[in-house]
Amino acid sequence: MTSAATRPHELKIPGARDYLMFVDGAWVSALDGAYSDVTTPILREHVIARVPAASAADVDRAVRAARAAFPAWRSQHFTSRASVLLKIADAIEGRSEELARLTALDTGNALRTQARPEVATLVNLFRFFAGVAGEVKGTVLPAGDDQLQYTRLEPLGVVGCILPWNSPLMIAGFKIPAALAAGNTVVVKAAEAAPLSVLALAEICAEYLPAGVLNVLTGTGPIAGEALVQHPGVDKVSFTGSTEVGKHVARAAAGRLAHASLELGGKNPSIVFPDVRVDDDFIANLLLSTRVHRQGQSCTAGSRLFLHRDVHDEVLDRLVSALAALKVGNPLSESTDMGAIVNGTQFASVCEFLDDGFNASKVVVALDGSSATMTDTDGYYMAPTVFTGADNSWRLAREEIFGPALVVIPWTDHAEAVAMANDSHYGLAAYVWTRDLDLALSTAHALETGWVQVNQGGGQMVGQSYGGYKQSGVGRELSVEGMIAGFTQTKQVNVRVRSL
Repeated sequence: MTSAATRPHELKIPGARDYLMFVDGAWVSALDGAYSDVTTPILREHVIARVPAASAADVDRAVRAARAAFPAWRSQHFTSRASVLLKIADAIEGRSEELARLTALDTGNALRTQARPEVATLVNLFRFFAGVAGEVKGTVLPAGDDQLQYTRLEPLGVVGCILPWNSPLMIAGFKIPAALAAGNTVVVKAAEAAPLSVLALAEICAEYLPAGVLNVLTGTGPIAGEALVQHPGVDKVSFTGSTEVGKHVARAAAGRLAHASLELGGKNPSIVFPDVRVDDDFIANLLLSTRVHRQGQSCTAGSRLFLHRDVHDEVLDRLVSALAALKVGNPLSESTDMGAIVNGTQFASVCEFLDDGFNASKVVVALDGSSATMTDTDGYYMAPTVFTGADNSWRLAREEIFGPALVVIPWTDHAEAVAMANDSHYGLAAYVWTRDLDLALSTAHALETGWVQVNQGGGQMVGQSYGGYKQSGVGRELSVEGMIAGFTQTKQVNVRVRSL
């Protein structure tokens, strides 16, 4: 194999360059001049960029800019804000391939199966929230002829958005357009491991937004992220990431009575009933539900697969065959189905979980993808692994692995399956597979989770209300309801009307 050091050009990896942050309408370095490296998972430890390492002083500069821009932005007619969002959507669409390639480069998500769809979702989200900007409206109460009593839905102010690395553009689309449509200004902290596509998004937005309305910082969670959460000028923190960090964000925001919404982890059940038709369509959708096209790096991955014993072997065989047929490799290649784990730290974490599975007694390895052979690169690659013979109490059935690993658990009794599905401190997503409508709905209603899909495995759709139960989070995104609840506050106005 050719040395990795000589192969970036062959793998279509562009040369490294320095980036700047976007604050108050300008591209800036960190105030102390610090930078950090950004690597690509396509080649281990290969540096593709340097980005500013924001400090608390940089966060303060961005928050002050957002605060100064807030009065004018909130005062615009909603149609003006909607017009800006629509222009941004068109511009994103015009640069969609560039954004998709940046996503593949710094996240490892495959261009064809994941990165391009993420950009398409981003476009749709900007257009959706532009279309519903006029729904941020209050009500008039029937209080009699001598009273005018009405409510106003007013923006919160400065919103701090902390993005994850697994799907940074898509998650940016969950937060930024909704906050802007409601009249807020925004400070974004891009994920340390995957900031490049978000900086490109800032470049697009810069052409249309007034200075200070959107600010994008790069840096670490413990420094820049912490400063954003703690800053007294931030009225709302919108965080997507791990449950552990989310709990800290919630405590910090609560300490100063700031608003907070949290979209956190998941250990999502997928329940297959014995009446399913085990055909190609079913297997394709079941495959989608596992999120292996994102290397399992998704909080909505159906990583606990409950198979009824009557169809257990047939479904398992078909699914394993489909998983084994996926091409794992360079995410920039059109033929790749699965790309790379985001970095060495996450790769090591997934390997530790898999080692636990390989060494567990009574657990059968139905598919071992831990040592998938790559012929075109030596990045952080891992094919899917499937474990069977375990029960719902096993560590790998309870903890979020965030990698391409699936635990298969058999069942016979409906109540037992629902009980196992609900036996988790998570409650983000779930999947139900049956041709019996009554059974599908009764199961969906019984599951303790914020989002249930029946007979389909795709991702989030614009307009749906998305968020978790239990330790999967607080608040909702993607929807009109989420925009109003998450980015506005209600003011009651009472006016005494004197008769003439």
